[in-house]
Amino acid sequence: MRIIGIDPGLRNTGWGVIDLAEGRLRHVASGTCRSGAGDLAARLLSLHAALTQVVALHRPDCAAVEQTFVNRDGAGTLKLGQARGIALLVPAQAGLPIGEYAPNAVKKAVVGVGHADKGQVAHMVRLQLPGADPASPDAADALAIALCHAFHRRTAGRLTQAARP
Repeated sequence: MRIIGIDPGLRNTGWGVIDLAEGRLRHVASGTCRSGAGDLAARLLSLHAALTQVVALHRPDCAAVEQTFVNRDGAGTLKLGQARGIALLVPAQAGLPIGEYAPNAVKKAVVGVGHADKGQVAHMVRLQLPGADPASPDAADALAIALCHAFHRRTAGRLTQAARP
């Protein structure tokens, strides 16, 4: 199974692709879609185009997107929500099932602590995906989101097998 993790952001949307096969995880690719300057519509369009290219190139089987947290800046939260809409739209247009995870759930799954910092997340991503060297914190976060989804999929599969008569 190939999983794309997406860390939505209006300026920088991180993405990371991993393979889960026979219980093993493998890094495929990661990067950052950057929106240029300009009005909001143009920035969202550029994120959509870039993320669509990533999905077409790597052909994932499913996607995982980080949920938006609400901060003190209402306008900033709204803009982040619009970028998150693009992060959900692109895999949906490709017909992919999408998992959504809270930031603390991702950190807990990858680091073991729900309030880990970005450095700890990047370190654990590198440990769990040998050969992965994310070029940005956004790409590292996206790989962590993909890992979180892989862990949840494996656990769900084990529960399903255990529940069979």
